[in-house]
Amino acid sequence: MNTLNQCLLTLLLLSAAHQALAQELFIYPDKGQSSDQQAKDTLDCSNWAKSNAGYDPANPALGNVAQLGPEQQAGGAVRGAAGGAALGAIAGDSSEAARRGAVAGVVVGGLRQRRANREAQEEHQQEEQQLVAQSTAKNDDYNRAYAACLEGRGYTAK
Repeated sequence: MNTLNQCLLTLLLLSAAHQALAQELFIYPDKGQSSDQQAKDTLDCSNWAKSNAGYDPANPALGNVAQLGPEQQAGGAVRGAAGGAALGAIAGDSSEAARRGAVAGVVVGGLRQRRANREAQEEHQQEEQQLVAQSTAKNDDYNRAYAACLEGRGYTAK
């Protein structure tokens, strides 16, 4: 998977997380509370839910997942070329043997690096999915706490 596809996948996951987190409650004042009282209660309950759930939906902080740098993506071929050239030089006393060794090293090193990059990208995607799931679970905890507080103050929260 190339970097563009990886970025698109990240954006898709973050968009899905945002949609899941953006579910808002509808609040109805069961006891005839004024709009000023409702605004005060919703702010108080939001703060209470943040402290009890340990999560702020306005600042979800999904976390950081390490990105593959260009040096990680190209390093295998360079190391392979150097090793292949050294082996080629040892195997034969000619510069042709060193050149052939370097070419073989580039191919082998490149294959190894691509496999390592693929594995790292798969791990990266799994980490992103775990972060989205954790954020969704924390948001659910916040919503339950928020609704419980509002219901305790005489509101229906759905």
